[in-house]
Amino acid sequence: MIEIVPSILAADFCRLGEEIQSVRPGADMLHFDVMDGVFVPNISFGLPVLRSVRAFTDMTLDVHLMIREPARYIEAFARAGADMISVHLEADGPEGIARALDEMARCGVKRALALRPGTGAEAAAPYAEMLDMVLVMTVEPGFGGQSLIEGQLETARQVRSMLDRCNPACRLEVDGGVTAENAGRVIAAGVDVLVAGSAVFGKKDRLGAIEALRAGN
Repeated sequence: MIEIVPSILAADFCRLGEEIQSVRPGADMLHFDVMDGVFVPNISFGLPVLRSVRAFTDMTLDVHLMIREPARYIEAFARAGADMISVHLEADGPEGIARALDEMARCGVKRALALRPGTGAEAAAPYAEMLDMVLVMTVEPGFGGQSLIEGQLETARQVRSMLDRCNPACRLEVDGGVTAENAGRVIAAGVDVLVAGSAVFGKKDRLGAIEALRAGN
């Protein structure tokens, strides 16, 4: 099943509750981008906003940590309401990434690993069997509104092939530049979870936009 995950980074924060309600009937999860200004050249939002969103909705919250040494904060984000946490493979050394994934298991949240452009699919192989999801970034992380990097679809294909061999139940997510016009190509690459920001929150008909993405047209 193709899942559509609107990214609140593209929402109107003066009306965040209304924005969440506008996508709730059609969305499968909400995507929550946390940026630290160090791992990526931007700062977004963090724990207080996540706690507020968790109190407002029972939707599944897919928290994407674009931060250095993420193991330090796994418990805090789990306590604040994350259902799934993605950490970037490039954000720490192998021991730190393993520690972050162990912390997710201890805290009872689903485990995901994110790959930025330039990181090959094989880099995720040592962790693949323990993951619930792999996130392939189709833009450079740090800013919304970018165009999809087409070459990253080949990385997604390679990740899907690897997961089919060792962990077929693991979901494959892409984030960055996904639109109704390219969603078909994204899905054809083996992706089953599509994060979309402006392609949903930038439309008047949010539910129609979600269904167009899900249909790949």
